[in-house]
Amino acid sequence: MFTSISLRRFTHLMLLSILTVILVSACNATNDTSINGYKQPVEDCRIVQHVMGNTCIPRNPQRVVTLRSDTLANSLALGIRPIASAYVPGFPLPKYLQGKVDQVESVGGLNSPDIEKILQLKPDLIVSSSGLKGIYKQLSYIAPTVVLNIPFPPPTWKEQLRELATVLGKQEVSKQLMDEYWQRVEKLKQALDIGAGSPKENRRKTMEVSIANTSSEYGIWSYGEKHFSGSVLKDIGLQRPKSQRRDIFYIENISKEKIFDIDGDVLFFVSWGREDDRKTLDKLKQSPLWSQLEVFQKNKVYFVGGHWHNSDIFAINAILDDLEKYLVNSP
Repeated sequence: MFTSISLRRFTHLMLLSILTVILVSACNATNDTSINGYKQPVEDCRIVQHVMGNTCIPRNPQRVVTLRSDTLANSLALGIRPIASAYVPGFPLPKYLQGKVDQVESVGGLNSPDIEKILQLKPDLIVSSSGLKGIYKQLSYIAPTVVLNIPFPPPTWKEQLRELATVLGKQEVSKQLMDEYWQRVEKLKQALDIGAGSPKENRRKTMEVSIANTSSEYGIWSYGEKHFSGSVLKDIGLQRPKSQRRDIFYIENISKEKIFDIDGDVLFFVSWGREDDRKTLDKLKQSPLWSQLEVFQKNKVYFVGGHWHNSDIFAINAILDDLEKYLVNSP
């Protein structure tokens, strides 16, 4: 009898202990703000494949967080207004985004977004990039997270737009944006050919267009054919100086003694617009070697904004605007 009672008591105690453990675990999971206990929805979602696997994302996301500024810009162009985005610290907002992102909150810098703030915003989709693989698990606890494949050197701007459009289900909008781009390219081709001298010559086949930049951090560098801006010139059929006529992204750390590598018939000199960039450029322009550039002597140096450095479709269209302004409409 004693043994029977003890066995029943032991059984009751075991059941009570198991129940207590379950309740405590549930409470801990509920109160843990570092993870949201996210479970992918089983209805009204679609599977998207990306570099970290497969994710089921909402068919019509309403609260999107982007973790790159170019992804933010492309999302806007595709008809999706994110609620928040990461930005590059210390760099001014591109002119083409001013007025478009007033309601878009910042969640920190490009390399270290604020995960706690992202959690508080309760997104239903997070669009990250391969540079943030290390925090993918944390992000995916908050909301469905898609990681875009953007290593360095990055994919072409066309591929980036296409991948994001697939994620957001905006392939038709992307196709329209690309159609408009190619229409502008063809228009520029025709304008450059019509504007040729007499006897008629194909300016696109003879004009060498250089793209360069300078900053206190990186010195002088130029942009290769693989760069976003370089690919636009290639689409139009414009020629590049010999040093830039390669399938590379950047040509870095050009010494002042080799500054003639950035010479050409036309030079688009990029500035990010920071105060430090202006000072660095002013110092370069005061160098005796700068005045010896043939493009400077011909007054064909055009100072353009940081959009020549960017990969989103707004930036690409702004590059086309500059090409039309300086190569077609200038005297």
